[in-house]
Amino acid sequence: MKAGQASRTAELVCMGRAAAQGRTSVAGFDDPTALALLPEEARRRVERLRSDTRPTGVRERLAFAYLKRLAEMMALRTVAIDNAIRSASTPQLVTLGAGLDGRAWRMPQLREATVFEVDHPDSQREKLGRVSRLTQTARDVRFVAVDFERDLLDEKLAAAGHDPASATTWVWEGVVMYLTRSDIERTLAVIGSRSAPGSRLVVVYQRPGVVRSLSTLVFRLAGEPLRSAFTPEAMRAMLEAYGFSVKSDEDLSAIRASLSGAPNASNGWAQRINVLRIAVADRAQDEA
Repeated sequence: MKAGQASRTAELVCMGRAAAQGRTSVAGFDDPTALALLPEEARRRVERLRSDTRPTGVRERLAFAYLKRLAEMMALRTVAIDNAIRSASTPQLVTLGAGLDGRAWRMPQLREATVFEVDHPDSQREKLGRVSRLTQTARDVRFVAVDFERDLLDEKLAAAGHDPASATTWVWEGVVMYLTRSDIERTLAVIGSRSAPGSRLVVVYQRPGVVRSLSTLVFRLAGEPLRSAFTPEAMRAMLEAYGFSVKSDEDLSAIRASLSGAPNASNGWAQRINVLRIAVADRAQDEA
């Protein structure tokens, strides 16, 4: 992300959730917070899509089609992570790179949980100006501003009151692909050291592939280049090295099939969403 500006990627994924609200076939998706968390121009773009107003220009039509597909992708991703959070039911939730995530304002399952929203100060500043429109459902929400080029995550979490002796669900939803391997492992070391038995880590990552290579160019032009990709085997080995056992690791196409009962599609869009994977890994109850 560019200095002094909120993450463009965080805005895009929030637009996808807002566009999907009430208009997707993905079972279990519900995010009434997304539209309220968007900046004004992005909100207007989503509202135009939701009004079924057909764009006229080529550029507008391409953006319209992209947003429609992004909505399906984000609905799938959101439901899979929501389900992982619910089933873990830990007293602490840490969202790394929280962006415009609205779980602390929409998930009743967090009513007994303390939510730590970790993000860059520039992104967090804009979000803080919008959450006043929402009703908090989590017991407590603590905003942890972290500039990863200057600040130490471990120190920031400790200062915010995160308890390493209490189980934590860690959500690393849209960040890993923008980090180098060394940055990922540096964060995993902190997660591992602050995860009590019964903790859970949910990681969204990208596997290598031609479609990912094309995406790398697009995101580089947007100022947020993609820097990492892992095979499921490599991701499993890395998570195990930091004390987590992988419970599931699926691409979005498989998640779509499990939610709808429909077979995996084989078209170009299915290939695109197959690049994204979600790994759910647990710290065993008898581990320190």
